[in-house]
Amino acid sequence: MPINITMPALSPTMTEGTLAKWLKSEGDTVESGDVIAEIETDKATMEVEAVDEGILGKILVNEGSENVPVNDVIAVLLEDGESADDIGDVSASTKAPPSSAPSSENVSDTVDVPNVDNKPQSVPSKDVNVKTVDRVFASPLARRIAKDAGIDLSSVNGSGPHGRVVKADVEKAKASPQKAPAQVPVQGYDDPDVKTNVFGMAYKEIPNNNIRKVVAKRLSESKQEVPHFYLTVECILDELLAARKDINDKANGEFKLSVNDFIIKAAAMALKAYPSANVSWTDDAIQQYLKADISVAVSTPTGLITPIIKAAEDKGLRGISTEMKDLAGRAREGKLKPEEFQGGSFSISNLGMFGVKEFAAIVNPPQGCILAIGAGEQRPVVINGAVEIKTVMNCTLSVDHRCVDGAVGAEYLQIFKRYIENPVSMLV
Repeated sequence: MPINITMPALSPTMTEGTLAKWLKSEGDTVESGDVIAEIETDKATMEVEAVDEGILGKILVNEGSENVPVNDVIAVLLEDGESADDIGDVSASTKAPPSSAPSSENVSDTVDVPNVDNKPQSVPSKDVNVKTVDRVFASPLARRIAKDAGIDLSSVNGSGPHGRVVKADVEKAKASPQKAPAQVPVQGYDDPDVKTNVFGMAYKEIPNNNIRKVVAKRLSESKQEVPHFYLTVECILDELLAARKDINDKANGEFKLSVNDFIIKAAAMALKAYPSANVSWTDDAIQQYLKADISVAVSTPTGLITPIIKAAEDKGLRGISTEMKDLAGRAREGKLKPEEFQGGSFSISNLGMFGVKEFAAIVNPPQGCILAIGAGEQRPVVINGAVEIKTVMNCTLSVDHRCVDGAVGAEYLQIFKRYIENPVSMLV
Protein backbone atom coordinates (compact mmCIF):
# COMPACT_ATOMS: atom_id res chain seq x y z
CA MET A 1 0.00 0.00 0.00
CA PRO A 2 1.17 3.61 -0.52
CA ILE A 3 3.62 4.92 2.08
CA ASN A 4 3.16 8.40 3.54
CA ILE A 5 6.30 10.54 3.76
CA THR A 6 5.92 12.95 6.68
CA MET A 7 7.69 16.11 7.81
CA PRO A 8 10.50 14.75 10.04
CA ALA A 9 11.50 16.12 13.43
CA LEU A 10 15.14 17.00 12.73
CA SER A 11 15.81 18.28 16.24
CA PRO A 12 14.29 17.76 19.70
CA THR A 13 12.77 21.26 19.67
CA MET A 14 11.48 21.25 16.09
CA THR A 15 7.69 21.55 15.77
CA GLU A 16 7.51 22.81 12.19
CA GLY A 17 9.80 23.55 9.26
CA THR A 18 10.06 24.97 5.76
CA LEU A 19 10.19 22.58 2.82
CA ALA A 20 13.02 24.39 1.06
CA LYS A 21 13.49 22.14 -1.98
CA TRP A 22 12.40 18.85 -3.50
CA LEU A 23 15.32 16.84 -4.94
CA LYS A 24 12.98 14.22 -6.43
CA SER A 25 9.98 14.76 -8.72
CA GLU A 26 6.71 12.90 -9.03
CA GLY A 27 7.36 9.68 -10.93
CA ASP A 28 11.01 9.40 -9.87
CA THR A 29 12.35 6.13 -8.48
CA VAL A 30 13.41 6.44 -4.84
CA GLU A 31 15.89 4.10 -3.16
CA SER A 32 16.33 3.79 0.59
CA GLY A 33 18.94 6.36 1.63
CA ASP A 34 18.30 8.71 -1.32
CA VAL A 35 18.18 12.39 -0.42
CA ILE A 36 14.67 13.45 -1.45
CA ALA A 37 14.28 16.95 0.01
CA GLU A 38 15.89 19.81 1.90
CA ILE A 39 14.15 21.00 5.07
CA GLU A 40 14.91 24.36 6.70
CA THR A 41 14.69 24.16 10.49
CA ASP A 42 15.15 26.93 13.03
CA LYS A 43 18.93 26.58 12.76
CA ALA A 44 19.97 25.01 9.48
CA THR A 45 18.92 23.58 6.14
CA MET A 46 19.18 19.80 6.35
CA GLU A 47 18.86 16.95 3.87
CA VAL A 48 16.12 14.34 4.33
CA GLU A 49 16.82 10.76 3.29
CA ALA A 50 14.20 8.25 2.20
CA VAL A 51 13.63 5.34 4.57
CA ASP A 52 11.66 3.21 2.10
CA GLU A 53 11.95 2.60 -1.62
CA GLY A 54 9.42 2.99 -4.41
CA ILE A 55 8.06 5.59 -6.82
CA LEU A 56 7.35 9.16 -5.67
CA GLY A 57 3.66 9.09 -6.52
CA LYS A 58 2.45 12.45 -5.23
CA ILE A 59 3.97 15.58 -3.70
CA LEU A 60 1.54 17.23 -1.29
CA VAL A 61 3.67 20.14 -0.04
CA ASN A 62 5.25 22.48 -2.57
CA GLU A 63 8.78 23.84 -2.42
CA GLY A 64 9.00 26.93 -0.25
CA SER A 65 6.01 25.99 1.92
CA GLU A 66 6.54 27.40 5.41
CA ASN A 67 5.40 26.35 8.88
CA VAL A 68 4.78 22.72 7.89
CA PRO A 69 4.02 20.86 11.17
CA VAL A 70 6.11 17.87 12.12
CA ASN A 71 4.45 14.57 11.12
CA ASP A 72 2.29 16.23 8.43
CA VAL A 73 2.23 14.18 5.22
CA ILE A 74 4.39 15.91 2.58
CA ALA A 75 4.42 13.23 -0.13
CA VAL A 76 3.26 9.70 -0.96
CA LEU A 77 5.54 6.85 -2.04
CA LEU A 78 4.15 4.06 -4.23
CA GLU A 79 5.38 0.49 -3.87
CA ASP A 80 6.06 -1.90 -6.74
CA GLY A 81 2.95 -2.47 -8.85
CA GLU A 82 0.99 0.48 -7.42
CA SER A 83 -0.22 3.51 -9.35
CA ALA A 84 -1.54 6.96 -8.58
CA ASP A 85 -5.05 5.47 -8.44
CA ASP A 86 -4.04 3.67 -5.25
CA ILE A 87 -3.42 6.95 -3.42
CA GLY A 88 -6.31 7.76 -1.12
CA ASP A 89 -7.50 11.11 0.18
CA VAL A 90 -4.31 12.44 1.71
CA SER A 91 -3.81 16.12 2.51
CA ALA A 92 -1.44 18.31 4.48
CA SER A 93 -1.85 21.60 6.32
CA THR A 94 0.76 24.07 5.12
CA LYS A 95 1.36 27.72 4.66
CA ALA A 96 2.63 28.32 1.13
CA PRO A 97 4.98 31.18 0.33
CA PRO A 98 3.41 34.36 -1.00
CA SER A 99 3.27 34.73 -4.77
CA SER A 100 6.08 36.75 -6.24
CA ALA A 101 3.82 38.17 -8.94
CA PRO A 102 2.79 41.77 -8.21
CA SER A 103 -0.91 42.52 -7.89
CA SER A 104 -2.94 45.52 -6.84
CA GLU A 105 -5.16 43.18 -4.82
CA ASN A 106 -2.13 41.66 -3.02
CA VAL A 107 -3.33 38.22 -4.12
CA SER A 108 -1.24 35.41 -2.60
CA ASP A 109 -0.66 31.94 -4.02
CA THR A 110 -1.58 29.37 -1.39
CA VAL A 111 -2.00 25.62 -1.30
CA ASP A 112 -5.31 23.85 -1.41
CA VAL A 113 -7.70 24.06 1.51
CA PRO A 114 -6.77 21.15 3.80
CA ASN A 115 -9.22 18.35 4.42
CA VAL A 116 -7.92 16.71 7.59
CA ASP A 117 -9.59 13.49 8.74
CA ASN A 118 -12.14 13.79 5.90
CA LYS A 119 -13.84 16.78 7.52
CA PRO A 120 -15.82 19.08 5.22
CA GLN A 121 -13.69 21.68 3.50
CA SER A 122 -14.29 25.38 3.80
CA VAL A 123 -14.39 26.69 0.23
CA PRO A 124 -15.83 29.80 -1.42
CA SER A 125 -19.52 29.62 -2.29
CA LYS A 126 -20.57 29.56 -5.94
CA ASP A 127 -21.50 33.22 -5.97
CA VAL A 128 -18.07 34.33 -4.75
CA ASN A 129 -15.48 35.44 -7.31
CA VAL A 130 -12.37 33.51 -6.26
CA LYS A 131 -10.08 36.23 -7.67
CA THR A 132 -11.49 38.83 -5.25
CA VAL A 133 -10.48 36.98 -2.09
CA ASP A 134 -6.95 36.75 -0.78
CA ARG A 135 -6.31 33.18 -1.94
CA VAL A 136 -6.14 31.35 -5.25
CA PHE A 137 -7.46 27.77 -5.27
CA ALA A 138 -5.63 25.42 -7.62
CA SER A 139 -4.74 21.77 -7.88
CA PRO A 140 -1.13 20.81 -7.06
CA LEU A 141 -0.53 19.79 -10.68
CA ALA A 142 -1.90 23.08 -12.01
CA ARG A 143 0.20 24.97 -9.52
CA ARG A 144 3.39 23.17 -10.56
CA ILE A 145 2.74 23.67 -14.28
CA ALA A 146 2.03 27.37 -13.67
CA LYS A 147 5.23 27.75 -11.67
CA ASP A 148 7.34 26.08 -14.37
CA ALA A 149 5.72 28.25 -17.06
CA GLY A 150 5.97 31.46 -15.06
CA ILE A 151 2.21 31.98 -15.12
CA ASP A 152 0.49 34.09 -12.47
CA LEU A 153 -2.32 31.88 -11.12
CA SER A 154 -4.31 34.93 -10.05
CA SER A 155 -4.77 35.78 -13.75
CA VAL A 156 -6.06 32.31 -14.70
CA ASN A 157 -9.81 31.66 -14.80
CA GLY A 158 -10.59 28.39 -13.04
CA SER A 159 -13.05 25.95 -14.56
CA GLY A 160 -13.01 23.48 -11.68
CA PRO A 161 -15.45 23.28 -8.75
CA HIS A 162 -16.00 26.69 -7.13
CA GLY A 163 -13.60 28.32 -9.60
CA ARG A 164 -10.68 26.02 -8.77
CA VAL A 165 -7.80 26.26 -11.26
CA VAL A 166 -7.04 22.89 -12.85
CA LYS A 167 -4.46 21.61 -15.32
CA ALA A 168 -6.57 22.43 -18.40
CA ASP A 169 -6.91 26.06 -17.30
CA VAL A 170 -3.14 26.48 -17.01
CA GLU A 171 -2.54 24.75 -20.35
CA LYS A 172 -5.02 27.15 -21.94
CA ALA A 173 -3.24 30.10 -20.35
CA LYS A 174 0.09 28.82 -21.71
CA ALA A 175 -1.35 28.86 -25.22
CA SER A 176 -2.42 32.50 -24.74
CA PRO A 177 0.65 34.47 -23.65
CA GLN A 178 -0.11 36.80 -20.76
CA LYS A 179 0.85 40.39 -20.56
CA ALA A 180 2.92 40.90 -17.45
CA PRO A 181 1.62 43.52 -15.02
CA ALA A 182 3.47 46.78 -15.32
CA GLN A 183 6.06 47.40 -12.63
CA VAL A 184 6.80 51.03 -12.00
CA PRO A 185 10.24 51.53 -10.44
CA VAL A 186 10.78 54.09 -7.73
CA GLN A 187 11.92 57.41 -9.15
CA GLY A 188 15.72 57.45 -9.39
CA TYR A 189 16.02 53.64 -9.24
CA ASP A 190 15.85 51.17 -12.14
CA ASP A 191 15.22 48.16 -9.89
CA PRO A 192 11.47 47.38 -9.70
CA ASP A 193 12.03 45.67 -6.30
CA VAL A 194 12.85 49.02 -4.71
CA LYS A 195 9.98 50.36 -2.58
CA THR A 196 9.42 53.50 -0.52
CA ASN A 197 8.02 53.88 2.97
CA VAL A 198 5.73 56.60 4.31
CA PHE A 199 8.72 58.93 4.68
CA GLY A 200 9.72 58.50 1.03
CA MET A 201 12.80 56.44 1.94
CA ALA A 202 13.80 53.83 -0.67
CA TYR A 203 14.41 50.26 0.49
CA LYS A 204 14.42 46.59 -0.50
CA GLU A 205 12.78 43.82 1.50
CA ILE A 206 14.94 40.90 2.64
CA PRO A 207 12.62 38.10 3.85
CA ASN A 208 13.41 36.66 7.27
CA ASN A 209 14.33 32.97 7.23
CA ASN A 210 13.60 30.57 10.10
CA ILE A 211 17.06 30.99 11.61
CA ARG A 212 16.77 34.76 11.93
CA LYS A 213 13.22 34.50 13.28
CA VAL A 214 14.23 32.06 16.01
CA VAL A 215 17.40 33.95 16.93
CA ALA A 216 15.42 37.20 17.14
CA LYS A 217 12.80 35.58 19.36
CA ARG A 218 15.35 33.96 21.69
CA LEU A 219 17.48 37.08 22.06
CA SER A 220 14.42 39.26 22.71
CA GLU A 221 13.26 36.84 25.40
CA SER A 222 16.77 36.79 26.88
CA LYS A 223 17.03 40.58 27.20
CA GLN A 224 13.52 40.80 28.64
CA GLU A 225 13.62 37.86 31.05
CA VAL A 226 17.29 37.33 31.98
CA PRO A 227 18.78 39.85 34.47
CA HIS A 228 22.08 40.63 32.71
CA PHE A 229 25.13 42.20 34.23
CA TYR A 230 28.56 42.71 32.72
CA LEU A 231 32.19 42.40 33.84
CA THR A 232 35.22 43.43 31.75
CA VAL A 233 38.91 42.57 32.13
CA GLU A 234 41.97 43.50 30.07
CA CYS A 235 44.21 40.61 29.02
CA ILE A 236 47.80 41.11 27.83
CA LEU A 237 48.33 38.94 24.74
CA ASP A 238 52.04 39.19 24.05
CA GLU A 239 53.00 35.79 25.51
CA LEU A 240 50.05 34.10 23.81
CA LEU A 241 50.96 35.64 20.43
CA ALA A 242 54.56 34.54 20.85
CA ALA A 243 53.51 30.99 21.78
CA ARG A 244 51.09 30.85 18.83
CA LYS A 245 53.82 31.97 16.39
CA ASP A 246 56.30 29.45 17.76
CA ILE A 247 53.80 26.55 17.55
CA ASN A 248 52.69 27.48 14.02
CA ASP A 249 56.26 27.87 12.81
CA LYS A 250 57.14 24.40 14.08
CA ALA A 251 53.97 22.86 12.59
CA ASN A 252 55.45 23.16 9.08
CA GLY A 253 52.03 23.86 7.61
CA GLU A 254 50.33 20.79 9.10
CA PHE A 255 47.99 23.04 11.07
CA LYS A 256 47.63 26.70 12.03
CA LEU A 257 46.35 27.85 15.40
CA SER A 258 44.30 31.03 15.75
CA VAL A 259 43.99 33.32 18.76
CA ASN A 260 40.40 32.11 19.03
CA ASP A 261 41.62 28.53 19.55
CA PHE A 262 43.58 29.69 22.61
CA ILE A 263 40.53 31.61 23.87
CA ILE A 264 38.28 28.52 23.59
CA LYS A 265 40.85 26.44 25.47
CA ALA A 266 41.34 29.10 28.17
CA ALA A 267 37.59 29.54 28.66
CA ALA A 268 37.15 25.77 29.07
CA MET A 269 40.12 25.40 31.43
CA ALA A 270 38.79 28.25 33.58
CA LEU A 271 35.39 26.52 33.79
CA LYS A 272 37.12 23.31 34.84
CA ALA A 273 39.01 25.20 37.54
CA TYR A 274 35.96 27.19 38.62
CA PRO A 275 32.78 25.18 37.83
CA SER A 276 30.52 27.64 39.65
CA ALA A 277 30.41 29.62 36.37
CA ASN A 278 29.57 26.56 34.27
CA VAL A 279 25.87 26.69 35.07
CA SER A 280 22.32 27.19 33.82
CA TRP A 281 19.24 28.52 35.60
CA THR A 282 15.99 26.61 36.06
CA ASP A 283 13.14 27.47 38.41
CA ASP A 284 13.76 24.33 40.45
CA ALA A 285 17.56 24.25 40.58
CA ILE A 286 20.83 25.58 39.19
CA GLN A 287 22.33 23.03 36.83
CA GLN A 288 26.13 22.84 37.18
CA TYR A 289 27.73 21.08 34.22
CA LEU A 290 30.53 18.56 34.58
CA LYS A 291 32.10 19.32 31.18
CA ALA A 292 32.90 22.60 29.42
CA ASP A 293 30.92 22.45 26.18
CA ILE A 294 31.87 25.73 24.51
CA SER A 295 29.39 27.25 22.03
CA VAL A 296 31.19 29.53 19.56
CA ALA A 297 29.16 32.15 17.67
CA VAL A 298 29.60 31.84 13.89
CA SER A 299 28.11 34.27 11.37
CA THR A 300 26.52 32.56 8.34
CA PRO A 301 24.67 33.91 5.28
CA THR A 302 21.39 32.85 6.89
CA GLY A 303 22.09 34.14 10.41
CA LEU A 304 23.97 33.43 13.62
CA ILE A 305 24.62 29.86 14.78
CA THR A 306 26.71 28.47 17.66
CA PRO A 307 28.49 25.16 16.93
CA ILE A 308 29.83 23.45 20.04
CA ILE A 309 33.32 22.26 20.99
CA LYS A 310 32.35 19.57 23.49
CA ALA A 311 34.55 18.85 26.54
CA ALA A 312 36.99 21.48 25.28
CA GLU A 313 39.00 21.30 28.50
CA ASP A 314 40.09 17.77 27.55
CA LYS A 315 41.22 18.65 24.02
CA GLY A 316 44.52 20.03 22.80
CA LEU A 317 44.87 23.27 20.89
CA ARG A 318 45.43 21.44 17.61
CA GLY A 319 42.29 19.33 18.12
CA ILE A 320 40.23 22.41 18.99
CA SER A 321 41.55 24.23 15.93
CA THR A 322 40.76 21.36 13.54
CA GLU A 323 37.29 20.80 15.00
CA MET A 324 36.43 24.50 14.99
CA LYS A 325 37.41 24.92 11.33
CA ASP A 326 35.25 21.93 10.37
CA LEU A 327 32.24 23.10 12.41
CA ALA A 328 32.44 26.70 11.17
CA GLY A 329 32.73 25.56 7.55
CA ARG A 330 29.71 23.28 7.76
CA ALA A 331 27.77 25.91 9.72
CA ARG A 332 28.15 28.37 6.83
CA GLU A 333 26.96 25.65 4.45
CA GLY A 334 23.96 24.83 6.67
CA LYS A 335 25.13 21.24 7.14
CA LEU A 336 25.50 20.96 10.91
CA LYS A 337 23.74 18.13 12.73
CA PRO A 338 21.35 19.23 15.53
CA GLU A 339 23.60 17.83 18.24
CA GLU A 340 26.47 19.95 16.92
CA PHE A 341 24.76 23.28 17.65
CA GLN A 342 22.11 22.53 20.27
CA GLY A 343 23.11 22.62 23.93
CA GLY A 344 26.44 23.92 25.17
CA SER A 345 27.21 25.18 28.67
CA PHE A 346 29.07 28.45 27.90
CA SER A 347 29.30 30.73 24.85
CA ILE A 348 32.03 32.80 23.21
CA SER A 349 31.44 35.62 20.72
CA ASN A 350 34.61 37.02 19.13
CA LEU A 351 34.44 40.23 17.08
CA GLY A 352 38.11 41.06 17.50
CA MET A 353 38.90 40.17 13.90
CA PHE A 354 36.59 43.03 12.85
CA GLY A 355 38.50 45.57 14.91
CA VAL A 356 35.79 45.89 17.58
CA LYS A 357 37.51 47.03 20.77
CA GLU A 358 34.83 46.03 23.27
CA PHE A 359 31.20 44.90 23.34
CA ALA A 360 28.68 43.11 25.58
CA ALA A 361 26.95 40.01 24.18
CA ILE A 362 23.45 38.77 25.05
CA VAL A 363 23.24 35.63 27.20
CA ASN A 364 22.17 32.57 25.20
CA PRO A 365 19.54 30.81 27.39
CA PRO A 366 19.59 28.47 29.17
CA GLN A 367 23.34 29.10 29.51
CA GLY A 368 24.44 31.37 32.34
CA CYS A 369 27.39 33.15 30.68
CA ILE A 370 28.68 34.45 27.36
CA LEU A 371 32.17 35.90 26.87
CA ALA A 372 32.58 38.74 24.35
CA ILE A 373 36.10 39.09 22.90
CA GLY A 374 37.40 42.38 21.52
CA ALA A 375 40.37 43.16 19.31
CA GLY A 376 43.92 42.95 20.56
CA GLU A 377 45.61 46.34 20.19
CA GLN A 378 48.83 47.93 21.34
CA ARG A 379 48.41 50.17 24.38
CA PRO A 380 50.65 51.75 27.02
CA VAL A 381 50.53 49.62 30.17
CA VAL A 382 52.09 50.39 33.56
CA ILE A 383 54.13 47.39 34.78
CA ASN A 384 56.16 47.67 38.02
CA GLY A 385 55.96 51.46 37.84
CA ALA A 386 57.20 51.64 34.23
CA VAL A 387 55.18 52.27 31.08
CA GLU A 388 55.47 49.54 28.46
CA ILE A 389 53.72 48.97 25.13
CA LYS A 390 51.70 45.75 25.24
CA THR A 391 49.05 44.07 23.09
CA VAL A 392 45.85 44.24 25.16
CA MET A 393 42.50 42.54 24.58
CA ASN A 394 39.23 43.53 26.31
CA CYS A 395 37.01 40.62 27.38
CA THR A 396 33.47 41.23 28.68
CA LEU A 397 31.54 38.52 30.49
CA SER A 398 27.73 38.78 30.32
CA VAL A 399 26.04 36.68 33.00
CA ASP A 400 22.60 35.64 34.14
CA HIS A 401 22.50 37.09 37.66
CA ARG A 402 20.02 34.42 38.76
CA CYS A 403 22.68 31.72 38.65
CA VAL A 404 25.99 33.61 38.54
CA ASP A 405 26.72 36.20 41.24
CA GLY A 406 29.08 39.13 40.72
CA ALA A 407 31.87 37.55 42.74
CA VAL A 408 31.55 34.29 40.79
CA GLY A 409 31.81 36.11 37.46
CA ALA A 410 34.78 38.15 38.67
CA GLU A 411 36.62 35.09 39.98
CA TYR A 412 36.05 33.24 36.71
CA LEU A 413 37.47 36.14 34.70
CA GLN A 414 40.60 36.25 36.87
CA ILE A 415 41.27 32.57 36.16
CA PHE A 416 40.55 33.05 32.44
CA LYS A 417 42.94 36.04 32.39
CA ARG A 418 45.72 33.98 33.98
CA TYR A 419 45.41 31.29 31.31
CA ILE A 420 45.43 33.85 28.48
CA GLU A 421 48.45 35.70 29.86
CA ASN A 422 50.31 32.46 30.68
CA PRO A 423 49.32 30.13 27.81
CA VAL A 424 51.86 27.47 28.76
CA SER A 425 49.78 26.78 31.89
CA MET A 426 46.98 25.49 29.63
CA LEU A 427 49.25 22.73 28.39
CA VAL A 428 50.02 21.16 31.77
